[in-house]
Formats: sequence, C-alpha cells, structure tokens
Amino acid sequence: MRDIQIAAAQFEARDADRDYNFSRIESLAQRAAAKGAEIVSFHECCICGYTFLQELSREALEELAEPAPGESTRRLERLAADLNVALLAGLVERRGGKLYNTYVAVDPERGLVARFSKLHAFISSHLSCGDRIEVFELRGVRCSILICYDNNLVENPRIAALSGAEVIFAPHVTCGLPSPMPGRGKIDRALWENRQRDPAPLRMEFDGPKGRGWLMRWLPARAYENGVYYIFSNAVGVDHDTIKTGGAMILDPFGEILAESRALGDDVVVGLCTPEKIELSSGRRYLRARRPDLYGRLTAPLPPGQTPQVTPGWRLKAAEE
Repeated sequence: MRDIQIAAAQFEARDADRDYNFSRIESLAQRAAAKGAEIVSFHECCICGYTFLQELSREALEELAEPAPGESTRRLERLAADLNVALLAGLVERRGGKLYNTYVAVDPERGLVARFSKLHAFISSHLSCGDRIEVFELRGVRCSILICYDNNLVENPRIAALSGAEVIFAPHVTCGLPSPMPGRGKIDRALWENRQRDPAPLRMEFDGPKGRGWLMRWLPARAYENGVYYIFSNAVGVDHDTIKTGGAMILDPFGEILAESRALGDDVVVGLCTPEKIELSSGRRYLRARRPDLYGRLTAPLPPGQTPQVTPGWRLKAAEE
C-alpha cells in the first residue's frame, strides 16, 4: 500500500433513472477529484436505485438489469479517464441467465478491474447471491468489496483481510428502517422535506439509533478487528418509501473515523489512507494470533436440507403481500 486519498460519497438516487443518477455521480466525483481523491466510492445500486427493487417482477427487473461490462461500466470508464480517478458504483447485473446486485470498480487506465456480487442478496427473490470474496489491486492498493448485509457477518471481512485486503469498500443502502431493535424505525418524510427550514429534528434522527447510532455499534469494529481501512458509502434522503441517513465515512485500521459527512444531502468526504497504520493496528496482531484448529465449525457444511437464511431485520413488501 501507499499513501492515497480515498473518497466516500452519498446522494439521493432516483428509482430507475440512470441519467439523473449518473449526473450526481459525475458531480460528486468531480468534487472528490478536486479535493485530491484518487478513488471515489458510491453506494449500493446507486446507478439504478435500490429499495424499490423489492416490488419489481422478474420481467421488470430483467429490463432494469444490464451486463457488466456494459453501457454503465463504459460511462464510468469514460468519467474515470476524464478525471483520472478510480470509481466504484453499484447496479443490477444480468449475467448467465441470472440477476445480481453487483458493484464494479473501474480504473482510469485499465477500465473495469473488479466486479463483485452481493453475497447475501435479499431485497428481491429474483436476485441471485454472489459466491466469492476477492482481492484486487486498484491504484496501488489491495482492495476488497462487501455490500451492505455482507458486512454484518464477521467472517466476510475477516476472509478479505486474510486474503490480503488493505481497504474494504462497503457500499450500503441502510438506516431508517423498521426494526424490532430499540429506537430504530422509519424516519418521517416530512422531516426530510422540511430540512432546510428546520434541520434539527432530522439531524437528531440521523444521529440516533435510526442512523449513526446503529452504525457505531459495529462499523468501527470491522475496521479495528481486521486492521483495514473501511470505506462506507450510503444513500441519503428519499429511497422509495424510506429516508436514508447518509453518513459517508472513511475509517482507519484503529476503527477511528478519518472523515465523515454530516450533510443532510448529497456530499462526498475524503480521507488520507497510509500504510503504517495497518501494521501498527491491533487487528493485524489478532490475525497473527488466530487458532484455526479451533474454528472447524465455521466452515462445516450446513445440516442436510438447510440453506443459508438471508433475511433483513425488517419486513419486505413482497413478504407482506
């Protein structure tokens, strides 16, 4: 690894409106590049929208999906080359007769360098789950990608770190969701629409257990326990029938926040990531202290007839109908 400025973005995407969403990607990437960023990360399915996918039929989802490489990756490649920055963004991918929640990384010189499909896809039964965690080189840094729910299973970032990842990109569309957890739930859309006139009530919701308070329960731990930089990107504002809380941030291998957005709207933050923190981190000591001889149950096959149960802590629309 080398010293490198990395950016995490947040913006209010529009459902199924690629042109508008690309306009926001372009604007925020330009802002990040002007701040010295060499890599800019956007949120899960930012190109097409996310939460509304739960209500789409297979046919409608097929129509929304695209190949990767395809038109969207080519647009990202052109923008990356124009700005001389690497870009990461999410879409619904059509591949081999299946549909995936996919996140791509493009380099300004090499084009498409990585394509990762969400391991624990749940927003639609028509989406298939990815089957691998990979590490790839981007601008002189060894990177891995884990999308939203993937980060809540501690084995996933641990495998990425053991495979050599120095930076984990964690694109999300999260927070402001109904949940049995105390204090969590939806955010009143009226607070979002009134944020210019009276931002305080919305800020309280964004900072509390519906937003940042929940993230702080686990997100710094993923960086700390694995000795990696964590790049958290998220949607902000209206996302179908929810309000998302943004909070784009860069966390270092000590679990400390290097940069964080406090904006109640579209924003991008940039943090300097340096190699010495990785080797000095407690997480790297923990990796060297592991006892694999004790961990057999982690990789034991599931009982006959049992499959992984990927369910969110909130009810999907499709499950209610």
